[in-house]
Amino acid sequence: MLIDRLYLDHAATTPILPEAQAAVADAMRFWANPSSPHAQGRAARARLEEARARIAAALEWDGAVILTSGASEAAALALGRTKAGPRFVGATEHDAVRRAAGAAASLPVSRLGAVDMSAVAGERPLVAIQSVNSETGVIQSPSPPGLWLADCAQSAGKLPLPDADLIIVSAHKLGGPPGIGALLVRDLALLEASGGQEQGYRGGTENLPGALGFAAALEAPRDWLEDAARWRPMLDAAIIDAGGEVIAASAPRLATIASYRMPGMTSAAQLIRFDLAGIAVSAGSACSSGSLRASPVLAAMGYDEQAAGEVVRVSFGWTTSEADVARFAAEWGKIARSARRSAA
Repeated sequence: MLIDRLYLDHAATTPILPEAQAAVADAMRFWANPSSPHAQGRAARARLEEARARIAAALEWDGAVILTSGASEAAALALGRTKAGPRFVGATEHDAVRRAAGAAASLPVSRLGAVDMSAVAGERPLVAIQSVNSETGVIQSPSPPGLWLADCAQSAGKLPLPDADLIIVSAHKLGGPPGIGALLVRDLALLEASGGQEQGYRGGTENLPGALGFAAALEAPRDWLEDAARWRPMLDAAIIDAGGEVIAASAPRLATIASYRMPGMTSAAQLIRFDLAGIAVSAGSACSSGSLRASPVLAAMGYDEQAAGEVVRVSFGWTTSEADVARFAAEWGKIARSARRSAA
């Protein structure tokens, strides 16, 4: 039923790479609890530590790797247990980060999504600023005072890691299995220990199949990223020619994510039209788009409710082709022309 459908929602999750599928299946054939002291448990532990080392090597990270259930848990761990002063969070951070930050002070952003850090103050603050925005693709390059927590769920495996103190990564955003992620920590002394597994920083049975699938996904070739770097400007130009707006067009943006505004048609209506045409896109991050409320990211960037409610996100992945991008551009133009006729 889904053979002819086009999937352009890779920022929400991307299909699991064959290399990761094979690694997970192999690990499940020889599964044992890595915390058990018997021979099978010790063998599982060795494979877990091998996966941890491979994840660090693939990301060129020389600090600690705490495996988690995903980016949301990594964010909660970092914001809840880092030994630091006041917390500050960029206004366009992912919902999961903002929820974990609680009453942390919000840092405003410009119309292009760049974070203004002038309000950061206090002794040894913890500043949460993402590497790449999950809705707009805007790349942040901050040097915040204090400790920097960087959400790299969208950029890991696509861009070099930033020089941050703590980094959030997620496997399912880059072709790995769901249910596994990591908090990368420059120095474990930054965190309050809680007991349990993961060197005493996270409780729960370790997800060995997920860890091995994560490592395999990071090690897989990413030649398609070079193609995406060509396709996104082509799509931007097609959207503008058809009367649309590219969100944060002049900002540095990741090639795989873009948001487009179609004046005169709501995001909800666009999603229905695209879905009927066999194309899957979204109206923002997966954690907020289901509510179909106006994007808080776009609101923070200065868009009013009407304009923010006319935007959809398009995101590429390893299964995307140039023909897919052309198909979406053609359908976008068709829907936009229909919207203009209805408004006339």
